[in-house]
Amino acid sequence: MPWQHLDLMSQRTEFALRALQTDNFRALCREYGISPRVGYKWKNRLLEEGMGRMEEHSRRPKSTPNALSEEEVCRIVALRVRHKHWGGRKLQEIYLRRHGEAPSESSFKRVFEKAGLVEKRRKRRASQGGSIGDTRKAGASNEVWTIDFKGWWHDAQGKCEPLTVRDEWSRYLLEVRALENARTETVRACFERLFGRYGLPQAIRSDNGSPFSSSRSIMGLSKLSAWWVALGIDLLRGRPAHPQDNGAHERMHKDISRELEGTHYRDRQAALDVWKREFNEERPHESLGMKMPSEVYEPSKRKWEGTPDQLDYEGLMTRRVKGTGHICFENQLVFLSTALHGWDVGLKPLRDGTLEVYFARLLLGHLDPETASFIPVLPDAPEAMKEAA
Repeated sequence: MPWQHLDLMSQRTEFALRALQTDNFRALCREYGISPRVGYKWKNRLLEEGMGRMEEHSRRPKSTPNALSEEEVCRIVALRVRHKHWGGRKLQEIYLRRHGEAPSESSFKRVFEKAGLVEKRRKRRASQGGSIGDTRKAGASNEVWTIDFKGWWHDAQGKCEPLTVRDEWSRYLLEVRALENARTETVRACFERLFGRYGLPQAIRSDNGSPFSSSRSIMGLSKLSAWWVALGIDLLRGRPAHPQDNGAHERMHKDISRELEGTHYRDRQAALDVWKREFNEERPHESLGMKMPSEVYEPSKRKWEGTPDQLDYEGLMTRRVKGTGHICFENQLVFLSTALHGWDVGLKPLRDGTLEVYFARLLLGHLDPETASFIPVLPDAPEAMKEAA
């Protein structure tokens, strides 16, 4: 008869008393449906502690030599209150840097739970991601910058929709700027300041929204992105309506939403600057081996020397793009894009009589002189980005 839940203490006492009198201990254990090890346990407890101690003892250790002190708990709670959306691993790294040693990550999480400082995460079904065209991933600082406008919110000063610029590899936040508007001139002025401070990146990754791209223009070129191409910067874009193609940048936007939206601040830009400094200099990143972005990022070796007056197409014919977006070839007007207004394009003759049309080293398409027609290259075609030579 194995132990019954009802009157368990009486059964144990009965077994222990009979065990003191029996000559066949193992047979008695079989009668009660327990192992000899358990049987000896209760027999010895009766002898050592008496009939009043036959209940189950707590398995909790009598002492916890590694228990956190009150001071350590207060430090952990203070860090969590200061950075309520940071995980235990990040806060453990901050604690370690400040105090030389730190409790385990599980200790941090246990303190959060006991203090009621844990947010329950909502789960959702994973969706497929991807990108279109050039899917390169940065392997060093300034190989790829990611950019976007953070979704707007209202504060005391009105509508706030900051521009964010981030180095993909180091996670370094180059800029989070509350601009007056999203016009090309305003955003370009912001990038001129960034280029002057950090140099030029090899590529810029953006979505397909204005002013970074134009759905009605060849290759999606806007005046802003055409300027980047003229500076020798490659264009990387995600698929329309797929923000996950620039997922890490969107994840940073989520942090801005949780930590800035709904808070009270007098100066909008000052609040954004404080958040930027904290993100770069205080917040460790697991992908960086728990280093801060400021400890990893290095300015680009490609220095900003201003916008060139024109582009050099050595060995090619050139034509200036008019304000209407046309070029003139053999007394015929051929439409390209108004985004290229004021820039020269290069024309490279082919054996079949058509001409390749280049903007910087970007192949735009092919011009047929007989029909004065222009056939653009698809943005994700492999021949779209090649040297004009």
